[in-house]
Amino acid sequence: MKKEVRHAQSGAIYGLGLIGSLIYYISTASSFLVGVLGVLKSLVWPVFIVYELMKHLDM
Repeated sequence: MKKEVRHAQSGAIYGLGLIGSLIYYISTASSFLVGVLGVLKSLVWPVFIVYELMKHLDM
């Protein structure tokens, strides 16, 4: 039962991050193509976080 709760919480965090990144990328888009690219970036935003974290930690 506890694993199901953890998955639900992580899904909620991912969903909130997705909505936030969609709002950010679309609101800063200067053209339609940049907006489409922003939507694609929103789907993989955790990759950017892990990459920047590892870069910051010199890994």
